[in-house]
Amino acid sequence: MPLLRRASQREEQAGVFNTLRVQWSITPQTAPRPWLNCSRCRGPRGFRSSGKIRVNANGRRIDAWLIYRCTACDGTWNRPVVERLEVAALDRQFLLSLQANEPDLVRSLAFDVAALKRWTGHVQEFDDVSVARRALSESSGPVQVLEIECRVPRPIGLRADRLLASELQVSRSCIRSLEKAARLRTVSPGSGLRRSLRDGMRLIIDASFLPEGSVERAAGTGCAL
Repeated sequence: MPLLRRASQREEQAGVFNTLRVQWSITPQTAPRPWLNCSRCRGPRGFRSSGKIRVNANGRRIDAWLIYRCTACDGTWNRPVVERLEVAALDRQFLLSLQANEPDLVRSLAFDVAALKRWTGHVQEFDDVSVARRALSESSGPVQVLEIECRVPRPIGLRADRLLASELQVSRSCIRSLEKAARLRTVSPGSGLRRSLRDGMRLIIDASFLPEGSVERAAGTGCAL
């Protein structure tokens, strides 16, 4: 029986086990880029968000676009956000945020991959993220099991195995070996190391098989081990 399963049973029976639980809050840094045919370049190119919203009111109706720019020639693409809607049908705060080019709204729109896929079949996503660490519970002795709870406020394309390799500073082959030996497992939602991270996903690792320093990196500076 794999160690992680035995550990879970002992924890339930004894109520105490040398498990370190940490929470990782994961925030993407680079907005996804839709690939579109650029009229200037005369071919498919990646487009990046300019961070600017354009609003146009015509009588009682309103249109709004998030402006994108070609990464090669700086040509523009206006991504529809609101199309020919009556002003009265819009939430007032949403309308004010559009008109003020409110940064949180711009960021939310720019990271909405599902909405981007309405306009193109190819959306380029990036692996660069910032990870804020917080201890949820501390081990009563040498850490034997490391449990990482992932908080992902926005959907991202980064896979769980890539995140672990980067943040623990180990190779992806090491991560695959741990999984194959049943020393690492994922817990729903969105279970699977090769699937995109989802909010609430938990990663449970037999810490005794991690290279030296990995547990400390998982916990972050200032977490007692």
